[in-house]
Amino acid sequence: MKAAVFREYSQDPTKVVRIEEMELPKPGPGEVVLRIEAASYNYNDLWAIRGEPTRVPMPHVSGSDAAGVVTEVGADVKKLKVGDRVVSHSNMSCRTCEMCTSGREFDCPERKIWGFESGPLWGGFSQYTHLPEVNTVRLQDNVSFNDAAAVSMAGMTAWHALIGRARIHPGQTVLVMGGRSGVGTIGIQIAKLYGCDVITTVGSDGQEERCRALGADYVVNHRKEDWFKKVREVTNKKGVDVIFEHIGQTHFPQEVGLLKMGGTLVTSGATTGYDSKIDLRFLFYKGTNLMGATQGTLAETQELMRAVSRGRIRAVIDSVLPFSRMVEGHVRMLSGQQFGKLLTNPQEL
Repeated sequence: MKAAVFREYSQDPTKVVRIEEMELPKPGPGEVVLRIEAASYNYNDLWAIRGEPTRVPMPHVSGSDAAGVVTEVGADVKKLKVGDRVVSHSNMSCRTCEMCTSGREFDCPERKIWGFESGPLWGGFSQYTHLPEVNTVRLQDNVSFNDAAAVSMAGMTAWHALIGRARIHPGQTVLVMGGRSGVGTIGIQIAKLYGCDVITTVGSDGQEERCRALGADYVVNHRKEDWFKKVREVTNKKGVDVIFEHIGQTHFPQEVGLLKMGGTLVTSGATTGYDSKIDLRFLFYKGTNLMGATQGTLAETQELMRAVSRGRIRAVIDSVLPFSRMVEGHVRMLSGQQFGKLLTNPQEL
């Protein structure tokens, strides 16, 4: 089989990621082997290639979102069988600690993100891969492999952040930062599904109508210096109830200032950097809630996929690359110009 492998770190994916021939994986106890029909790109793929902020096992195959067909099952596999259509659930945890058994596997001290911290090798950018049965979700027949791969981790992240952590409810005003991103396109839809007024931001002009088509009521360009003033104008200077944030350093201080009294900011990333400042008066005087959200539960991923199957959430796919050109997806991620998710099909060379 073929896989996209890198054996050293680099700031430039084109210098280190290579399509290599490898042996087919064998399932360990409790594991299944998948023939990958679609795999989606995430920012953690770039972090892995850079070796920052986390060093990953080498040699490495990235890819935390993968959908395909079960081709082999290992000992102790309980429910899946050969031929089942599944998508990966990337939050790998011990399943036995206090956090896991209380429904907080995202806080497991042994948690790893499959396709990022797993390995050596082992991710979704390969024609076949192996992963634990408990890290899969069976797909309904009307959910395509492309849609499943496009939604699985980005959608789980947005679902967990907005529903599991921020507890959004009808009538709230929700600001989704970076509406063109994978988590942003799903975040807009989730907030609208829950009856919220939705404001989103984009990084360039020309993306506004596509965000509105997903359910955004207002769209603001966050690359303009006065972007936060525009958000305040939209809310008649009342501010917002919830902010779903993943941009980080460059926008965090202004975001905190946009919250209403008792408002909530939930963050799941920091693509522009980690070192940020806030005015602490916003925190204690306004009773602000600052929350982190990483990954999500298996149950949340299952709920997300049911919503996709019922047409309540739809995947937003920018483009699908043949596997021979898969490194172009990393380059496009760096440019930040795509709208929605980038995918590759490992079976199409």
